Amino acid sequence: MAAAKLTPTDSLSFCLAQLTVAAGEGSDEGQDTATNETPLGRALLALRTRHIKAAGGIERFRARGGLRPLLALLRRTAAADPAPPQASPSSAPSAISAGPAPGSGSAPSAGSSSAASPPARLRKTLDLALSILANCCTDGACRAEVRRLGGILSLVTILQCVKTDSIQNRTARALGNLAMEPESCRDIHSAGAVPLLLESLTACQDSQCLQSVVRALRNLADSPQHRLALAQQGAVRPLAELLATTPDPALTSALVRALLELSRGCSRACAEQLSLGGGLGPLVSLASHPKRAVREATILTLANLCAQGLVRPALGNAGGVEVLLGELRRRRGCSGASPTSQQPLVRAVCLLCREAINRARLRDAGGLELLMGLLRDSRARAWHPRVVAAFVGFLYDTGALGRLQALGLVPLLAAQLCGEAGDEEEEGREAASWDFPEERTPERAEAGSFRSLRSWLISEGYAAGPGDISPDWSPERCLPPESSEPSSPVPGPASLQTPRTLCTPRRSLTTTAQEPWGHEGPALLLLSRFSQAPDPSGALVTGPALCGLLAYVTGAPGPPNPRALRILARLTCNPACLEAFVRSYGAALLRAWLVLGVAPDDWPKPRARPACQSQHQELGEMLLQNLTVQAESPFGVGALTHLLLSGSPEDRVACALTLPFICRKPSLWRRLLLDQGGLRLLLAALTRPVPHPLFLFFAADSLSCLQSLMAPSAALSLPSAIPMDLDLPSPCLYEPLLGPAPSLTPDLHFLLDSGLQLPAQRAASTAASPFFRALLAGSFVEAQMDLVPLRGLSPGAAWPVLHHLHGCRGCGAALKPVPPPGQALLGSEAEEALEAASRFLLPRLEEELEEAVGHIHLGPQGGPESVGEVFRLGRPRLATHCARWALGPGQCPRKRALALVGLVEAAGEETGPLTEALLAVVMGVEAGGKGPC
Repeated sequence: MAAAKLTPTDSLSFCLAQLTVAAGEGSDEGQDTATNETPLGRALLALRTRHIKAAGGIERFRARGGLRPLLALLRRTAAADPAPPQASPSSAPSAISAGPAPGSGSAPSAGSSSAASPPARLRKTLDLALSILANCCTDGACRAEVRRLGGILSLVTILQCVKTDSIQNRTARALGNLAMEPESCRDIHSAGAVPLLLESLTACQDSQCLQSVVRALRNLADSPQHRLALAQQGAVRPLAELLATTPDPALTSALVRALLELSRGCSRACAEQLSLGGGLGPLVSLASHPKRAVREATILTLANLCAQGLVRPALGNAGGVEVLLGELRRRRGCSGASPTSQQPLVRAVCLLCREAINRARLRDAGGLELLMGLLRDSRARAWHPRVVAAFVGFLYDTGALGRLQALGLVPLLAAQLCGEAGDEEEEGREAASWDFPEERTPERAEAGSFRSLRSWLISEGYAAGPGDISPDWSPERCLPPESSEPSSPVPGPASLQTPRTLCTPRRSLTTTAQEPWGHEGPALLLLSRFSQAPDPSGALVTGPALCGLLAYVTGAPGPPNPRALRILARLTCNPACLEAFVRSYGAALLRAWLVLGVAPDDWPKPRARPACQSQHQELGEMLLQNLTVQAESPFGVGALTHLLLSGSPEDRVACALTLPFICRKPSLWRRLLLDQGGLRLLLAALTRPVPHPLFLFFAADSLSCLQSLMAPSAALSLPSAIPMDLDLPSPCLYEPLLGPAPSLTPDLHFLLDSGLQLPAQRAASTAASPFFRALLAGSFVEAQMDLVPLRGLSPGAAWPVLHHLHGCRGCGAALKPVPPPGQALLGSEAEEALEAASRFLLPRLEEELEEAVGHIHLGPQGGPESVGEVFRLGRPRLATHCARWALGPGQCPRKRALALVGLVEAAGEETGPLTEALLAVVMGVEAGGKGPC
């Protein structure tokens, strides 16, 4: 088969030569090559169809210098075009934004008369050249060179002068490609291309041309400044109007993508034009489009529009609330959906909560449950502050608040108090609720009733001047006042006082500083609203809610928000909350956290946190005093009696534990704790599974408080339990029998299992113990022996026994078998010595050994971990000493609780000895006895 014959246009050099000739010839020679297409037309057609579309063709065309003559040709061709009568260069850029002029000034289409259109050859040359340029501008290097050569101004000139649809289409396409570079985009805006593109958008009827213009506008919206400039020049409204009327799917897709770009960081002008252009309804309809790209672009556009309060009510009326909720629910249900894809929808849904009409739609569409799911999701932690702020919109919607409370909002709000502020930027003023639109007139006429109210407030001293009270009040500007104040104010320094807000008039000639409104402000406002219910105990007097409030009050970097203090005071002053404070161990938690400075996360191991401040102690004492007032009222007495006698086992234990904290009347706590068995209930519960993480800490503190109530004077000054002869040893009477040359001659030796022989005197041994009297002076064979074996006795355990037999009292021998603190007592020589003293019927030696154990392990050198070790010896007197050490009035609360933990672990299943020891110490039975304190 013969090869195809080559033509001159197959050569790029030939085509470039023709292009250079056409661009470089002057008009003075009498022939315009721009209109004589014979060589030029074939070259342009070959460039467009073969050379440019070949692999690497655009780069070769640019490298061979083809862009310069191509642009020159465009300028010559545009200059050869007779200017259309309807669009002069001086008037077009300034008047286009309002649309084309009516009548004879309307732009002609491709099918218009030849009088208003360029000649056919000129139009074909311009078409081919613009097509080549648009294709070249898909390459970044070409875009940069076209900008350097001034091609943008040439394209704007063609757009202004040549009103043929095909020329406008290719020019808009070239400008759209150039706008992909930020520098080119800036130059296109500066050249005044936007009004000309808008004129083409309203004048053209060809779908391809409209798509190119829409794409160019979309690419020109590459930055917030450019988007704002487009909106201010009226670019959004014609797009919205075209979206509402066009049946072309391709054009619809292009319009949706353009509106998505223009609505990013949606400005007021953009929202107004889109609403006035009737674009909200079509956008909501397109949210269910079968094409995913169109559907997602539409939904994101609706989400962007929610940033403007003025359009949100209309958007809700068009069905946007249901659309956005449905899409957010779908994306949260997709396991593969990333949190980033949900962010604009979460923001939009939260903004929709700012208008009452949209809140009603959101509530009916299941939006509350969806937002609560976000608040529970740890992966959505960055959005939690925004969701909480959205819930503030439902502050006075009783039905919605009830639903949110049932869904568990209160503990989540309490957890938000100590959370970090969200990373998202704050919304501007234009995102404020449209339920209270701003008045744009500089001076608004005031109603007569408001003038009268303001005059009265000034005359009575509630306001210092007319500026203190403004008719522009709205929840966006002023926090709602508290409906009720606690019966007892918060004492202490100014950081814990509760100043009123600017919303509440005061008799003062100075303006009061507004309360702080940090990231915890919305959560506190909602919690305050919940606390004003007649019975808020079910929601707020719970462990999580109280822990959140107390963690915020004690952990805030600065002075806490006074609203948090008012919430706590209001709860403790409400009689309906008394039983909840008892059941939830709330009173014990208030005392432990505020008064003693021990939080749940500080137990059992302390964590680094600021020391308990005096303000916190004062606050805790005030709150406990409020509970005391409620508990000692007739209602409180009946409630506590009912809990202790008829409540569940858990409630009865909680009541017995709480009574020492909130009851100061002896007749009341004696009747409930002693006569009706509350104290024994509490003691019996110590060895059972704990109902609260801090139960043993609470119990130790409660028993200590009860001990001080039982015998306040004895608790302040307990007698010393360590005999002075242990601190100042008395002379040893056994020492003369020791050594190689004893001063006293022994007449007896005791033989230990180890082979050691210990000297002794028979008379002293028989006089000191009935056991040894029967052994050494009776009918036993040992009475005739000079070397008497003592089985099962080590040298360390025998040492205090022999000292005691020879009359030593307080010589220090009893201290020798006792190991130092930190070492186990079980299996030690001390335990062996105690057993020997009991076996040899030496009760005073038992007491001395127990005193020695207490002196070392329960004295100043010992710690809470030694208490359990001492208790494990199973000695009743030592058990009482351990209980006294744990419940001592001067003991550190943490050490006291740790000692009780050790006692409970040491007691195991045998609870009787521990119960009796604690009961004896609390009741003061052993208050004057001997034993280590």
